[in-house]
Amino acid sequence: MDKPLKTPPPYPIASVDHALRAATILQMEGGATVSQIAERLGVARSTAHRLLAMLVYRDFAVQDEDRVYRAGPVLELAAHSQSLVSRLRAAALPHLHRVVDLLDETTNLIVRTGDTTRFIASVECRQALRVGSREGMVFPAHRTTTGLLLLAELTDEELEEVYAPERYRDRPAERPDLARLRTELRRLRRNGFAVNKERSERGLVAVGVPVRDRDGTSLAGLSVSMPGVRYDPHRLQPLVAVLETTARALEEDLAEQH
Repeated sequence: MDKPLKTPPPYPIASVDHALRAATILQMEGGATVSQIAERLGVARSTAHRLLAMLVYRDFAVQDEDRVYRAGPVLELAAHSQSLVSRLRAAALPHLHRVVDLLDETTNLIVRTGDTTRFIASVECRQALRVGSREGMVFPAHRTTTGLLLLAELTDEELEEVYAPERYRDRPAERPDLARLRTELRRLRRNGFAVNKERSERGLVAVGVPVRDRDGTSLAGLSVSMPGVRYDPHRLQPLVAVLETTARALEEDLAEQH
């Protein structure tokens, strides 16, 4: 049976349509300038500039040193395999709820794309003082718990490629010190877990472990986040034990789906 033709909504919002079309152009065609987007959409350059600025703000686009706009972390998630992300999220949610039941702290599932990490699932705890949902948010990989764990899986050559100086030509202050980062990643490989104390956000502490495929490749990271005032170092090992047990159970569920 043929699919029905798409019909436009009765009250279309032109600005939303323009933003979505601009995002699609960046994702499908690799990049565009303000003038090119303006021409394709049939809008003024000032309008195209405002659209692209909002896409950059929401991580749907980035602007490189030659002023060309390209797909940002949100759109690059497709390269990570959208089907894998959807499968990970669906399989993980029951496990995240169980961790929240056990620990009463907000629990997250995170994937890495290049030098960023994206929260693909988040379940809030019930405490009045809590870390809110981070679902959909993007952070620098080297500033998040599970981002560090996923970076620890890379070889020195792969790490160099992720943090190549030319990628940071217009934002050198955001490039981490690779010598210090390698030292930290070696320690994380030995430990098998990571602790983030106010590295990504003030007043927040997170603990995380990797979630692996059947061949041992890290697919994602599982973490709990809590206000720093509630973190007790003496709780670290029990927290890690719950996370590792949960990660193994999630891995088994994912393996059964193949």
